[in-house]
Amino acid sequence: MKQQLSRRLDIDWLRVLSILVVFFFHNNRFFDLGGWHVKNANTYEFSQVISDFLALWMMPLIFIVSGASTVFAVRPGKGGRFILERARRLVVPLVVGIFTMIPLQVYLERLSHKQFFGSFWSFLPHYFDGMYGFGGNFAWMGLHLWYLEVLFVFSVLCLPLFLFLKSERGAAFLGRLDGFLARPAAIYLLALPVAALITLLDPNGVLGRKDFGGWSLLAYILFLVYGFILFAGERAQQAIVRQRMVSLVAALVLSAALLAADLNLIVLNRSATAAVLTFGLGLAAWAWIVALLGFGMKHLRTVDSPFLAYANEAVLPFYILHQTVILVIGYFVVQWDVHPLLKYGVTAVTSFGVILLLYEFLVRRVNLLRVLFGMKPVRPESRKAVEPHAALR
Repeated sequence: MKQQLSRRLDIDWLRVLSILVVFFFHNNRFFDLGGWHVKNANTYEFSQVISDFLALWMMPLIFIVSGASTVFAVRPGKGGRFILERARRLVVPLVVGIFTMIPLQVYLERLSHKQFFGSFWSFLPHYFDGMYGFGGNFAWMGLHLWYLEVLFVFSVLCLPLFLFLKSERGAAFLGRLDGFLARPAAIYLLALPVAALITLLDPNGVLGRKDFGGWSLLAYILFLVYGFILFAGERAQQAIVRQRMVSLVAALVLSAALLAADLNLIVLNRSATAAVLTFGLGLAAWAWIVALLGFGMKHLRTVDSPFLAYANEAVLPFYILHQTVILVIGYFVVQWDVHPLLKYGVTAVTSFGVILLLYEFLVRRVNLLRVLFGMKPVRPESRKAVEPHAALR
């Protein structure tokens, strides 16, 4: 099987666009019905529909893209180097975030929920009182940075599989699998393990909880491996492109059916109806992913631009910064007595601008900050250079 080792612009585009979706998703969290760090006084059903829709495919797509980028990152006999590189890009910014930006998020949450009164500096010593999620404050998962932690752990766990698939025997196996997935509708069979997994797991149990992007953490292992498999070959990708319209129609139909159902049943009980709805969520999510991949492969694979080069390098620092900035600005904006759409607009536009300013004039230009945010230090004369597939892989 021929490996796709050249730069894939569609992967870059999907990475950038998916992180932008995460940005708008978190701006919406002030107004949906679910719990969050800071909430508007009034919440709205329509906003919850938006959150549910984006959560359906947002993080699964990001793990697919991460798996796709892993095809370029893993080299036979270089497993140790892969782990070190992942630690540099993921663990370093995770640890930095846990001890710098995340305490401010926890403080705003405690302040907003009337669980603490006082300044940030008076709260800071209490940040180390107990574990967040278990009655304490120390955010061991990094709040929104959980993705970096989970991606690192899953990358290490899946490394033996990835190394095998890069071997001669593994390549032969991938070739046969690639041919099978290229058959009509075979690509949709990959939805079945995902749907079965989330259906069988207890949504109120540790493994089945959907506190991380709306999905069980175990499901993300499948998406990561799927991304590797799909982008390691070519025939399955061609099938995805051919079936993109069918996938889009299936995604729309399944999403409409789920929207008309009572999705609260999934959380509130373990009935047969809840199982059917949960299984349907898995099918709908995969239909959206295949549709988005198909349109991306068809229309973005050859679209290059200076914007993409800049955005692809900026995407990891943007992700690291975004939720802290959103919460700081949103904490004050949600207290205004104005229309919620105006609150959303002000928060989104202002936070987007602040994040870009922080990145452009601090993170991007200071080598120490580049390292702390998972980027490579650069010499002044090469500061505009961008490493393909460097971010969030």
